Amino acid sequence: MHLPRLVLASTSPYRKELLERLGISFETAAPDLDESALPNETAGDTSLRLAIAKARVLADQYPDSLIIGSDQVALLNGEQLGKPGTHERAVHQLSKMRGHTLAFHTALCLYNTATGQEQHCVDITRVTMRDYTDAEIESYLQREKPYNCAGSAKTEGLGIVMIAAIEGKDPAAIIGLPLIELITMLKNEGFPLL
Repeated sequence: MHLPRLVLASTSPYRKELLERLGISFETAAPDLDESALPNETAGDTSLRLAIAKARVLADQYPDSLIIGSDQVALLNGEQLGKPGTHERAVHQLSKMRGHTLAFHTALCLYNTATGQEQHCVDITRVTMRDYTDAEIESYLQREKPYNCAGSAKTEGLGIVMIAAIEGKDPAAIIGLPLIELITMLKNEGFPLL
Protein backbone atom coordinates (compact mmCIF):
# COMPACT_ATOMS: atom_id res chain seq x y z
CA MET A 1 0.00 0.00 0.00
CA HIS A 2 1.37 3.37 -1.04
CA LEU A 3 1.24 5.93 1.75
CA PRO A 4 1.37 9.64 1.02
CA ARG A 5 4.22 11.65 2.50
CA LEU A 6 3.31 13.27 5.77
CA VAL A 7 4.61 16.83 6.14
CA LEU A 8 4.43 19.04 9.22
CA ALA A 9 4.26 22.64 8.00
CA SER A 10 6.16 23.97 10.99
CA THR A 11 9.65 24.40 12.36
CA SER A 12 8.31 24.42 15.94
CA PRO A 13 10.24 21.94 18.08
CA TYR A 14 7.10 21.58 20.25
CA ARG A 15 4.86 20.53 17.35
CA LYS A 16 7.57 18.18 16.07
CA GLU A 17 7.85 16.52 19.51
CA LEU A 18 4.07 16.12 19.68
CA LEU A 19 3.85 14.50 16.23
CA GLU A 20 6.74 12.18 17.11
CA ARG A 21 4.51 10.71 19.85
CA LEU A 22 2.52 8.94 17.12
CA GLY A 23 5.60 6.98 15.99
CA ILE A 24 5.04 7.71 12.30
CA SER A 25 7.44 8.95 9.66
CA PHE A 26 7.12 12.62 8.66
CA GLU A 27 9.07 15.55 7.32
CA THR A 28 9.07 19.15 8.49
CA ALA A 29 9.06 22.23 6.29
CA ALA A 30 8.93 25.93 7.02
CA PRO A 31 5.86 27.69 5.63
CA ASP A 32 6.82 31.21 4.57
CA LEU A 33 3.94 33.57 5.29
CA ASP A 34 2.91 36.65 7.25
CA GLU A 35 1.31 35.54 10.53
CA SER A 36 -0.24 38.88 11.43
CA ALA A 37 -3.90 39.01 12.43
CA LEU A 38 -6.24 40.83 10.07
CA PRO A 39 -8.34 43.78 11.30
CA ASN A 40 -11.48 42.68 13.21
CA GLU A 41 -10.50 39.00 12.90
CA THR A 42 -11.38 36.76 15.86
CA ALA A 43 -8.71 34.61 17.52
CA GLY A 44 -10.33 31.46 16.15
CA ASP A 45 -10.49 32.92 12.65
CA THR A 46 -6.86 34.05 12.78
CA SER A 47 -5.57 30.68 13.95
CA LEU A 48 -7.68 28.78 11.41
CA ARG A 49 -6.74 31.04 8.49
CA LEU A 50 -3.05 30.65 9.34
CA ALA A 51 -3.24 26.87 9.85
CA ILE A 52 -4.87 26.48 6.43
CA ALA A 53 -2.41 28.90 4.80
CA LYS A 54 0.58 27.06 6.29
CA ALA A 55 -0.64 23.77 4.82
CA ARG A 56 -1.55 25.21 1.41
CA VAL A 57 1.63 27.26 0.91
CA LEU A 58 3.69 24.04 0.76
CA ALA A 59 1.36 22.19 -1.63
CA ASP A 60 3.46 22.75 -4.78
CA GLN A 61 6.60 21.48 -3.03
CA TYR A 62 4.86 18.35 -1.73
CA PRO A 63 2.58 16.71 -4.31
CA ASP A 64 0.89 13.48 -3.22
CA SER A 65 1.29 14.45 0.44
CA LEU A 66 -0.70 15.06 3.57
CA ILE A 67 0.36 18.43 4.95
CA ILE A 68 -0.35 19.37 8.56
CA GLY A 69 -0.76 23.07 9.30
CA SER A 70 -1.33 24.37 12.81
CA ASP A 71 -1.45 27.76 14.49
CA GLN A 72 -2.24 29.06 17.95
CA VAL A 73 -3.57 32.39 19.17
CA ALA A 74 -4.15 33.26 22.83
CA LEU A 75 -7.07 35.54 23.66
CA LEU A 76 -7.15 37.66 26.82
CA ASN A 77 -10.10 39.99 27.41
CA GLY A 78 -10.64 40.36 23.66
CA GLU A 79 -6.95 40.96 22.84
CA GLN A 80 -4.98 38.49 20.75
CA LEU A 81 -1.62 37.49 22.21
CA GLY A 82 0.93 35.91 19.94
CA LYS A 83 4.53 34.92 20.48
CA PRO A 84 6.23 37.66 22.50
CA GLY A 85 9.58 37.42 20.68
CA THR A 86 11.40 39.51 23.31
CA HIS A 87 11.90 39.52 27.06
CA GLU A 88 10.16 42.89 27.43
CA ARG A 89 7.04 41.73 25.56
CA ALA A 90 6.96 38.50 27.56
CA VAL A 91 7.04 40.51 30.83
CA HIS A 92 4.20 42.66 29.48
CA GLN A 93 2.12 39.62 28.45
CA LEU A 94 2.60 37.74 31.72
CA SER A 95 1.82 40.88 33.75
CA LYS A 96 -1.48 41.35 31.89
CA MET A 97 -2.36 37.67 32.20
CA ARG A 98 -1.81 37.49 35.97
CA GLY A 99 -4.94 36.15 37.71
CA HIS A 100 -6.92 35.99 34.44
CA THR A 101 -8.26 33.20 32.24
CA LEU A 102 -7.14 33.05 28.60
CA ALA A 103 -8.58 31.08 25.71
CA PHE A 104 -5.97 29.40 23.52
CA HIS A 105 -7.35 28.85 20.00
CA THR A 106 -5.29 26.09 18.38
CA ALA A 107 -6.23 25.48 14.76
CA LEU A 108 -5.38 22.41 12.72
CA CYS A 109 -5.57 21.73 8.99
CA LEU A 110 -4.79 18.47 7.19
CA TYR A 111 -4.45 19.10 3.46
CA ASN A 112 -4.24 16.26 0.92
CA THR A 113 -2.31 17.74 -2.00
CA ALA A 114 -3.21 14.83 -4.29
CA THR A 115 -6.99 15.18 -3.91
CA GLY A 116 -7.42 18.76 -2.68
CA GLN A 117 -9.32 17.36 0.33
CA GLU A 118 -8.97 19.60 3.38
CA GLN A 119 -10.02 18.97 6.96
CA HIS A 120 -9.75 21.56 9.70
CA CYS A 121 -10.83 22.44 13.22
CA VAL A 122 -10.15 24.85 16.07
CA ASP A 123 -9.57 23.51 19.58
CA ILE A 124 -10.12 25.91 22.50
CA THR A 125 -8.28 25.42 25.77
CA ARG A 126 -8.94 27.71 28.73
CA VAL A 127 -5.95 28.51 30.94
CA THR A 128 -6.25 30.33 34.27
CA MET A 129 -3.08 32.03 35.44
CA ARG A 130 -1.96 32.28 39.06
CA ASP A 131 -1.60 35.62 40.83
CA TYR A 132 2.22 35.52 40.56
CA THR A 133 4.59 38.34 41.48
CA ASP A 134 6.79 40.50 39.25
CA ALA A 135 9.82 38.72 40.73
CA GLU A 136 8.31 35.34 39.78
CA ILE A 137 7.75 36.58 36.21
CA GLU A 138 11.39 37.65 35.97
CA SER A 139 12.68 34.40 37.49
CA TYR A 140 10.54 32.30 35.16
CA LEU A 141 11.56 34.20 32.04
CA GLN A 142 15.26 34.05 32.94
CA ARG A 143 15.05 30.28 33.44
CA GLU A 144 12.84 29.22 30.50
CA LYS A 145 12.98 32.06 27.93
CA PRO A 146 9.61 31.13 26.32
CA TYR A 147 9.76 33.92 23.74
CA ASN A 148 8.51 31.71 20.89
CA CYS A 149 5.34 30.58 22.73
CA ALA A 150 1.97 32.30 22.46
CA GLY A 151 1.18 33.72 25.89
CA SER A 152 4.79 33.42 27.14
CA ALA A 153 4.28 30.34 29.33
CA LYS A 154 5.16 26.79 28.25
CA THR A 155 2.79 24.35 29.96
CA GLU A 156 5.10 21.46 29.09
CA GLY A 157 7.93 23.13 31.01
CA LEU A 158 8.42 25.40 34.00
CA GLY A 159 5.51 27.58 32.80
CA ILE A 160 3.16 25.19 34.60
CA VAL A 161 4.21 27.00 37.80
CA MET A 162 2.48 30.14 36.46
CA ILE A 163 -0.79 28.30 35.79
CA ALA A 164 -3.67 27.62 38.21
CA ALA A 165 -5.89 25.52 35.91
CA ILE A 166 -6.20 24.16 32.37
CA GLU A 167 -9.54 23.17 30.86
CA GLY A 168 -9.76 21.51 27.45
CA LYS A 169 -10.39 18.26 25.63
CA ASP A 170 -6.87 17.63 24.26
CA PRO A 171 -3.77 18.18 26.43
CA ALA A 172 -1.62 18.34 23.28
CA ALA A 173 -3.58 21.28 21.87
CA ILE A 174 -2.26 23.74 24.44
CA ILE A 175 1.28 22.82 23.38
CA GLY A 176 0.41 23.60 19.76
CA LEU A 177 -0.94 20.56 17.90
CA PRO A 178 -4.35 18.96 18.64
CA LEU A 179 -3.34 15.29 18.33
CA ILE A 180 -6.78 13.83 19.05
CA GLU A 181 -8.30 15.72 16.09
CA LEU A 182 -5.25 15.03 13.92
CA ILE A 183 -5.62 11.28 14.51
CA THR A 184 -9.26 11.49 13.40
CA MET A 185 -8.24 13.42 10.27
CA LEU A 186 -5.47 10.94 9.40
CA LYS A 187 -7.90 8.04 9.85
CA ASN A 188 -10.36 9.82 7.52
CA GLU A 189 -7.56 9.80 4.93
CA GLY A 190 -6.96 6.07 5.46
CA PHE A 191 -3.55 6.74 6.97
CA PRO A 192 -2.67 3.82 9.32
CA LEU A 193 -1.49 4.72 12.81
CA LEU A 194 -1.33 1.27 14.42
